[in-house]
Amino acid sequence: MIDETELEAEEQMNKTIVSLEKKLQRIRTGRATPSLLDSVEVDYYGSNTPISQMSNISVEDAKTLAIVPWEKDQVQNIEKAIQSSDIGLQPATSGDVIRVIVPELTEESRRNLTKVAKTEAENSKVAIRNQRRDANAMLKEFCNEKEISEDDLRRGEDLIQKLTDNFIKKIDVLLDKKEKDLLEI
Repeated sequence: MIDETELEAEEQMNKTIVSLEKKLQRIRTGRATPSLLDSVEVDYYGSNTPISQMSNISVEDAKTLAIVPWEKDQVQNIEKAIQSSDIGLQPATSGDVIRVIVPELTEESRRNLTKVAKTEAENSKVAIRNQRRDANAMLKEFCNEKEISEDDLRRGEDLIQKLTDNFIKKIDVLLDKKEKDLLEI
C-alpha cells in the first residue's frame, strides 16, 4: 500500500517536473532555439498545427532560426502565425525560407522573464505540495480502513515528505539554471 502510494506520487511529481521544463524552455534567453516556436500554431487546412509538424526548423546562428515549410504555399500562414503569437518575434521571408531573428534582451526584459520563470517554478512547487497532500490523504484513508498501521502511516508520510523535498530541490535547480541563462549577457 505504501509503496504503491509512493510510486504514484513520484510519477505525478515527475510529470510536474517535465511540464516545468517545457515551460522554462519556452522562455527565450536571447539565443535562437527551435523550442521558441513550440507554442506557435498555424491554421493548416482547418486545424491548428504546430510549426514543427509542417516545416524544418534549424538554427542558422546564435540569433537566427530558419524555417523551411514542407509545402511552399504555407509560407504566408507561418509568417502570420509567428507575427500574431505572443512570443514577440518578427519573421522575415526570403523566397521559401522564413528567418526569425531573436533580438537581444534588455535588462528590463531579462528581469521580467526571470519573474515569469520564478512564477512557473512556484506554481510547480504548489503542484508538488498538492500531490504530497493527496498521497498523505490516501495513506490516512488506508490507516482508517485498518489496511496499514499508524506506524506504517508515519513511515509512509516520511517517505512522501522526502520525495517532496527532492522534487522541490529539482525545481530550484531548474530555476537557478534558467535564471543564469537569462541573466547571462
